[in-house]
This record gives sequence, structure tokens and C-alpha cells, in this order.
Amino acid sequence: MTQYTDVATPAVDTPAPVHPGGKAPASRLIGLDLARGLAVFGMYAAHVGPDADQGGVTGFLMELTHGRSSALFAFLAGFAVVLITGRRAPRTGRDGRQAVAKVVIRAVILLALGTALTMSGTPVDVILAFYGLYFLLVLPLYRLGPGPLAVIAAGTALVLPQVLYGVQQMLGNGDVRSPGEPDGILSLLFTGTYPALTWIPFVIAGMAVARLDLAATAVRARLALMGAALMITGYGGSWLALHAFPGVARAIDASTSAGGAASVWWSDAAGYPSGDTPAWLLAASPHSETTLSIVGSTGVALLAVIACLAATDALPRLRSLARPVIAVGSMSLTAYVFHLFGIRFLGIEELPGSPLHVLFGFIAAAMVFATVWSRFQRRGPLEWLMTRATGLARHIG
Repeated sequence: MTQYTDVATPAVDTPAPVHPGGKAPASRLIGLDLARGLAVFGMYAAHVGPDADQGGVTGFLMELTHGRSSALFAFLAGFAVVLITGRRAPRTGRDGRQAVAKVVIRAVILLALGTALTMSGTPVDVILAFYGLYFLLVLPLYRLGPGPLAVIAAGTALVLPQVLYGVQQMLGNGDVRSPGEPDGILSLLFTGTYPALTWIPFVIAGMAVARLDLAATAVRARLALMGAALMITGYGGSWLALHAFPGVARAIDASTSAGGAASVWWSDAAGYPSGDTPAWLLAASPHSETTLSIVGSTGVALLAVIACLAATDALPRLRSLARPVIAVGSMSLTAYVFHLFGIRFLGIEELPGSPLHVLFGFIAAAMVFATVWSRFQRRGPLEWLMTRATGLARHIG
């Protein structure tokens, strides 16, 4: 059986007790690997799929992956931190120090790997260095329970986007995206494609959810309702602002070359803000780095995780059919880096914009490799190397 792993987490066995009183079997949280596999494929779609501007059903589906798949990836990073440091109860003493060291080692490796891949000239806005920084920034919170973590996630989502906007104006950079640049500290924190200042709320929210008893049906139901409420609040709030205050849409239209401000409540078709445009704080489009965008994408991520957990528990046949996707999710670092090398090998420069068969080829290749590899090894190649590197933590007393 595929084990739950992460780009920064060793395989972790989660017991599958029979829960009385309305609890679903824990199923070792295989659904999380399914969610991670879907997130990886969503990032494939955003990079090597057709351009969303082509419209139609394909364009709509491609647009859905933009930003939301990487947000799901970041949300699941919160699970990684909690699993390493102790899910039911934070590890303490020597175990706690070793767990913290494991997180730090993984973070440093991801920072180095992500920076190297970015400097290699790949046309992809590589998330790995940002991902490593997220781990370091949220690590001081690992001892907190779900309640305090949820409060901090909400607080950071409300406050940090406004802080980021102010910092970017001071830096003279109204555009939140600076692709292709080496991931220096300013890029990682403020000006990059995944600025830590507005992406750590996803990670903290994931930590809060990971602390809960996800095998309990009642917990899953409440989380599904919360996910729907967050999604409606984020995207619905932005839609309402655009329609209730026409000046907001006009200001956004004037700040982009693409126009189409009416869609920024969910889509990045209008492009990205440039200059001093406070109206963008009411957008919820991917990578707009606003409170409404974070709230809406967190809702989507939460619904995706709960749906995957419920589906893999309730539908054993689906779990069997989805085994290739689960296998990809269990070695997501390998799968992610694989697609970067695939893009370089094929000479793909326009992202997105490839024909649909190219996307299907990437997905099929990843599933075949992950399925075959998982029959012989518990971890993917890069995950195995990561585990070996973090073995140094055992020397900490």
C-alpha cells in the first residue's frame, strides 16, 4: 500500500483503527497522497497545459488549476510539518529537537534545490525555495493546537496581504510576480511568485487541520462546510465588490494591459497588478496575493483534501483505480522536478500554451514511473535522498 509522504516528509504509518460512533476508517490518510497527486497534476496543467485563453471547457479547466493547485500544495505542507513534529501531540525532549532538526534540514535542501533550479533558466516559476522558507517560518508554531493555529491562519490571511502591498509599494514593485529571478530573500518574502508573506497562511491552516481527528465523520463534515464557506466568502466577496463598486473594476482594468477586470474574482485572465493600484486588494484571482484570494483558495484546498479523504475511505474501488495518482502524490518532489526536466528536454518555452496531448503525456509518464517505482521502493528517488540527509538529525541529543 502506498504510504503518505511529502516533498519534506518521510513515509509515515498512520494507524487505521476501527472508530466507533460515526468515525470512518483512518485508511492511513491515503487520501492526502491522492490530494497531493492532484495538486502536482494541477501544476503540470498550469505549466504545460493549453492556454486558458482558448476558452471552452478545456480553457475553463486549465484556468481552475492556476494558483489553486499550488495553494493546495502549500496547504498540504502544513500536514508535513505536523507529521514530522508529532501529529496527535507535539514531540518533546530529544525527539522534539530531532524533529525540528529534520524540518530545518529539509527546508535548507528545498531552498538550495529551488534556487538552483530557478537559476538554471527554467521558464517555470519554481516553488521549491519558497516552500523551504515556509517550513522555517511556521516551525515555531509546531507545538500549538488546532484552535490557536486556526486563529493565527485567519489573522495572517487578514493582515499580511495588506502588509505585502505596503512593502511592495515601498520597494517600488507593484507587480507581485518576478519570474525568472534567483530566489533572493526579497523575492522569497515579498516580490516572488509565491511570496512567503501571503502563502504561509495556507501552511498554517494546513497545520490546524492536520491536528484534528480526520478519521471522524463529524470532523470531516464540519471541515467540508467550512471549506465551502471560505470559498464562497473569498470568491463571492470579490465578485460582490466588483459589482457593488464599479470604480474598483475600472481601476483594475486601467492597471492592466489585458483588461477583463470583471473576471478577477476568480481568474487571472486580466493579468496582474502594476503600479499603485489598491483596488487589486479586492480581487481574488490567483496570485493576486489578497485576503480574498487566500480565503477562497484555502476553501478550495480544504474541500479537495476532505473529498479525497472521504472518497478513498468510502470507495475502495476508487482507491484502487486512483493508485497511480496516489503513487505520484507519495513522491511529489520527484514528480515536480521531473516535469521541470521534461520541459527543458522538450524545449518548451511558452508556459502555458502546449497542446493538450503534451499535458497528458507528462501526466501519463509520471503515473507510470511512480507506479512502477513504488512497487520496489517505499519512497521516490528524491524523497529517499531527502530521508538520508535528514538522518543527520539522529545525532542531536
